[in-house]
Amino acid sequence: MKISESFLESVVEEALRDVPVPKRGKRTDEAYVVQTKKFNVRTESLSEKSKAAHQELLDGYVKALNEVSAALDTADREGANPNNSAFRSLKIDEAHNINATFLHGMFFDNVGSQSSRVAVDSIAYMRIARDWGDFNRWQKDFIACGMSARNGWVVTCYSTFLKRYINVVVDLHCLNIPFGCIPVIVVDCWEHTYYRDYLKDRKSYIYAMMQELNWEKIEERFEKTERVAKVYA
Repeated sequence: MKISESFLESVVEEALRDVPVPKRGKRTDEAYVVQTKKFNVRTESLSEKSKAAHQELLDGYVKALNEVSAALDTADREGANPNNSAFRSLKIDEAHNINATFLHGMFFDNVGSQSSRVAVDSIAYMRIARDWGDFNRWQKDFIACGMSARNGWVVTCYSTFLKRYINVVVDLHCLNIPFGCIPVIVVDCWEHTYYRDYLKDRKSYIYAMMQELNWEKIEERFEKTERVAKVYA
Protein backbone atom coordinates (compact mmCIF):
# COMPACT_ATOMS: atom_id res chain seq x y z
CA MET A 1 0.00 0.00 0.00
CA LYS A 2 1.46 3.36 -1.02
CA ILE A 3 1.23 6.24 1.43
CA SER A 4 -0.41 9.27 -0.16
CA GLU A 5 0.90 12.80 0.37
CA SER A 6 -2.48 13.86 1.79
CA PHE A 7 -2.28 11.08 4.37
CA LEU A 8 1.21 12.14 5.41
CA GLU A 9 0.09 15.77 5.67
CA SER A 10 -2.80 14.80 7.93
CA VAL A 11 -0.45 12.77 10.17
CA VAL A 12 1.95 15.70 10.46
CA GLU A 13 -0.88 18.12 11.20
CA GLU A 14 -2.21 15.83 13.93
CA ALA A 15 1.27 15.37 15.44
CA LEU A 16 1.90 19.14 15.52
CA ARG A 17 -1.53 20.16 16.75
CA ASP A 18 -0.53 20.53 20.40
CA VAL A 19 3.09 21.57 19.82
CA PRO A 20 3.69 25.20 20.89
CA VAL A 21 4.96 27.36 18.03
CA PRO A 22 7.84 29.68 18.99
CA LYS A 23 7.27 33.38 18.45
CA ARG A 24 8.87 34.88 15.37
CA GLY A 25 12.40 35.99 16.09
CA LYS A 26 12.84 33.47 18.91
CA ARG A 27 15.36 30.66 18.41
CA THR A 28 14.32 27.15 19.34
CA ASP A 29 17.05 25.46 21.38
CA GLU A 30 18.29 22.21 19.85
CA ALA A 31 20.21 20.89 22.84
CA TYR A 32 18.92 17.74 24.53
CA VAL A 33 19.94 16.00 27.74
CA VAL A 34 20.17 12.22 28.18
CA GLN A 35 19.96 10.69 31.65
CA THR A 36 22.19 7.81 32.71
CA LYS A 37 20.31 4.64 33.64
CA LYS A 38 21.78 2.23 36.16
CA PHE A 39 21.48 -1.37 35.01
CA ASN A 40 21.45 -4.49 37.13
CA VAL A 41 22.41 -7.24 34.69
CA ARG A 42 21.74 -10.46 36.59
CA THR A 43 24.05 -12.83 34.81
CA GLU A 44 26.89 -15.08 35.88
CA SER A 45 28.18 -15.15 32.31
CA LEU A 46 29.93 -11.83 32.93
CA SER A 47 31.97 -11.01 36.01
CA GLU A 48 31.01 -8.20 38.37
CA LYS A 49 34.15 -6.32 37.28
CA SER A 50 33.08 -6.54 33.64
CA LYS A 51 29.58 -5.32 34.42
CA ALA A 52 30.89 -2.45 36.54
CA ALA A 53 33.35 -1.45 33.82
CA HIS A 54 30.53 -1.47 31.26
CA GLN A 55 28.35 0.77 33.42
CA GLU A 56 31.27 3.17 33.73
CA LEU A 57 31.66 3.19 29.95
CA LEU A 58 27.96 3.92 29.52
CA ASP A 59 28.17 6.82 31.97
CA GLY A 60 31.04 8.23 29.91
CA TYR A 61 29.09 7.98 26.65
CA VAL A 62 26.08 9.74 28.19
CA LYS A 63 28.29 12.54 29.53
CA ALA A 64 29.97 12.95 26.14
CA LEU A 65 26.64 12.95 24.30
CA ASN A 66 25.25 15.71 26.51
CA GLU A 67 28.41 17.77 26.01
CA VAL A 68 28.21 17.34 22.23
CA SER A 69 24.52 18.27 22.27
CA ALA A 70 25.26 21.48 24.18
CA ALA A 71 28.14 22.36 21.83
CA LEU A 72 25.95 21.79 18.76
CA ASP A 73 23.40 24.23 20.13
CA THR A 74 25.75 27.14 19.47
CA ALA A 75 28.03 25.63 16.80
CA ASP A 76 29.01 27.69 13.75
CA ARG A 77 27.01 26.27 10.84
CA GLU A 78 28.20 28.87 8.35
CA GLY A 79 31.71 27.46 8.38
CA ALA A 80 30.68 23.83 7.93
CA ASN A 81 32.76 21.94 5.37
CA PRO A 82 33.97 18.34 4.78
CA ASN A 83 37.68 18.99 5.42
CA ASN A 84 38.21 21.13 8.52
CA SER A 85 34.94 21.78 10.27
CA ALA A 86 34.16 21.86 13.99
CA PHE A 87 30.50 21.35 13.12
CA ARG A 88 31.27 18.19 11.11
CA SER A 89 33.34 16.79 13.99
CA LEU A 90 30.51 17.42 16.44
CA LYS A 91 27.96 15.69 14.20
CA ILE A 92 30.22 12.63 13.87
CA ASP A 93 30.75 12.56 17.65
CA GLU A 94 26.99 12.89 18.12
CA ALA A 95 26.27 9.76 16.04
CA HIS A 96 29.03 7.83 17.83
CA ASN A 97 27.76 8.68 21.31
CA ILE A 98 24.05 8.35 20.52
CA ASN A 99 24.57 4.80 19.29
CA ALA A 100 27.00 3.95 22.08
CA THR A 101 24.50 5.15 24.67
CA PHE A 102 21.35 3.50 23.36
CA LEU A 103 22.90 0.28 22.03
CA HIS A 104 24.43 -0.33 25.44
CA GLY A 105 21.06 0.30 27.07
CA MET A 106 19.33 -2.14 24.71
CA PHE A 107 22.08 -4.72 25.26
CA PHE A 108 21.82 -4.56 29.05
CA ASP A 109 18.02 -4.80 28.84
CA ASN A 110 17.91 -7.86 26.57
CA VAL A 111 20.48 -10.12 28.29
CA GLY A 112 20.86 -11.67 31.71
CA SER A 113 17.62 -13.65 31.85
CA GLN A 114 18.00 -16.74 34.04
CA SER A 115 14.85 -18.25 32.54
CA SER A 116 15.46 -17.44 28.87
CA ARG A 117 12.76 -19.01 26.75
CA VAL A 118 11.14 -17.96 23.49
CA ALA A 119 7.57 -19.09 22.89
CA VAL A 120 6.83 -20.51 19.45
CA ASP A 121 3.60 -18.49 19.31
CA SER A 122 5.35 -15.19 20.14
CA ILE A 123 5.65 -12.46 17.53
CA ALA A 124 9.45 -12.59 17.89
CA TYR A 125 9.65 -16.30 17.09
CA MET A 126 7.15 -16.16 14.25
CA ARG A 127 8.79 -13.18 12.54
CA ILE A 128 12.27 -14.66 12.91
CA ALA A 129 11.10 -18.02 11.52
CA ARG A 130 9.32 -16.26 8.67
CA ASP A 131 12.31 -14.16 7.57
CA TRP A 132 15.05 -16.78 8.03
CA GLY A 133 13.11 -19.89 7.12
CA ASP A 134 13.42 -21.25 10.66
CA PHE A 135 14.63 -20.09 14.07
CA ASN A 136 17.90 -22.06 13.96
CA ARG A 137 18.97 -20.37 10.74
CA TRP A 138 18.54 -17.00 12.43
CA GLN A 139 20.70 -18.15 15.36
CA LYS A 140 23.49 -19.32 13.06
CA ASP A 141 23.36 -16.06 11.09
CA PHE A 142 23.32 -13.98 14.30
CA ILE A 143 26.41 -15.80 15.60
CA ALA A 144 28.20 -15.34 12.26
CA CYS A 145 27.44 -11.60 12.35
CA GLY A 146 28.72 -11.35 15.91
CA MET A 147 31.93 -13.09 14.93
CA SER A 148 32.32 -10.71 11.98
CA ALA A 149 32.11 -7.41 13.89
CA ARG A 150 35.38 -5.50 14.21
CA ASN A 151 34.88 -4.21 17.74
CA GLY A 152 31.20 -3.50 17.41
CA TRP A 153 27.77 -5.06 17.61
CA VAL A 154 25.47 -7.67 16.15
CA VAL A 155 21.92 -6.39 15.83
CA THR A 156 18.69 -7.96 14.64
CA CYS A 157 16.59 -5.15 13.24
CA TYR A 158 13.56 -4.47 11.09
CA SER A 159 14.32 -2.88 7.72
CA THR A 160 11.58 -0.48 6.71
CA PHE A 161 12.95 -0.68 3.15
CA LEU A 162 13.09 -4.47 2.84
CA LYS A 163 10.01 -4.92 5.06
CA ARG A 164 11.60 -7.78 6.94
CA TYR A 165 13.96 -8.46 9.84
CA ILE A 166 17.69 -8.69 9.12
CA ASN A 167 20.92 -9.17 11.06
CA VAL A 168 23.44 -6.34 10.86
CA VAL A 169 27.20 -6.27 11.53
CA VAL A 170 28.07 -2.95 13.17
CA ASP A 171 31.70 -1.86 13.42
CA LEU A 172 32.50 0.51 16.28
CA HIS A 173 29.23 2.25 17.16
CA CYS A 174 28.09 3.73 13.88
CA LEU A 175 29.65 2.02 10.87
CA ASN A 176 27.73 -0.19 8.39
CA ILE A 177 24.27 0.51 9.81
CA PRO A 178 21.66 0.50 7.02
CA PHE A 179 19.17 3.36 6.95
CA GLY A 180 15.61 2.63 8.02
CA CYS A 181 16.42 -0.07 10.58
CA ILE A 182 14.76 -0.54 13.99
CA PRO A 183 16.85 -2.61 16.45
CA VAL A 184 15.12 -5.40 18.39
CA ILE A 185 17.97 -7.70 19.55
CA VAL A 186 21.39 -6.31 20.48
CA VAL A 187 24.62 -8.01 21.61
CA ASP A 188 27.82 -6.09 22.31
CA CYS A 189 30.83 -7.63 20.53
CA TRP A 190 33.54 -5.18 21.54
CA GLU A 191 36.58 -7.01 22.93
CA HIS A 192 36.39 -5.12 26.23
CA THR A 193 32.96 -6.69 26.80
CA TYR A 194 34.18 -10.26 26.97
CA TYR A 195 38.00 -10.31 27.09
CA ARG A 196 38.19 -10.18 30.90
CA ASP A 197 36.00 -13.29 31.19
CA TYR A 198 36.52 -15.15 27.89
CA LEU A 199 39.90 -13.93 26.61
CA LYS A 200 39.84 -14.42 22.81
CA ASP A 201 36.92 -16.85 22.83
CA ARG A 202 34.28 -14.52 21.41
CA LYS A 203 32.08 -17.39 20.23
CA SER A 204 31.62 -18.78 23.75
CA TYR A 205 30.71 -15.28 24.94
CA ILE A 206 28.11 -14.89 22.16
CA TYR A 207 26.66 -18.31 22.98
CA ALA A 208 26.42 -17.31 26.66
CA MET A 209 24.60 -14.06 25.84
CA MET A 210 22.18 -15.83 23.50
CA GLN A 211 21.39 -18.44 26.14
CA GLU A 212 20.35 -15.60 28.45
CA LEU A 213 18.39 -13.41 26.04
CA ASN A 214 15.43 -11.73 27.72
CA TRP A 215 12.68 -12.74 25.33
CA GLU A 216 10.02 -10.85 27.28
CA LYS A 217 11.85 -7.59 26.66
CA ILE A 218 12.57 -8.59 23.05
CA GLU A 219 8.89 -9.43 22.50
CA GLU A 220 7.96 -5.90 23.63
CA ARG A 221 10.32 -4.49 21.00
CA PHE A 222 8.88 -6.70 18.28
CA GLU A 223 5.34 -5.61 19.21
CA LYS A 224 6.29 -1.94 18.91
CA THR A 225 8.18 -2.54 15.67
CA GLU A 226 5.24 -4.36 14.14
CA ARG A 227 3.10 -1.27 14.73
CA VAL A 228 5.69 0.83 12.93
CA ALA A 229 5.91 -1.75 10.12
CA LYS A 230 2.20 -1.29 9.38
CA VAL A 231 2.82 2.37 8.59
CA TYR A 232 5.42 1.37 5.98
CA ALA A 233 3.37 -1.50 4.57
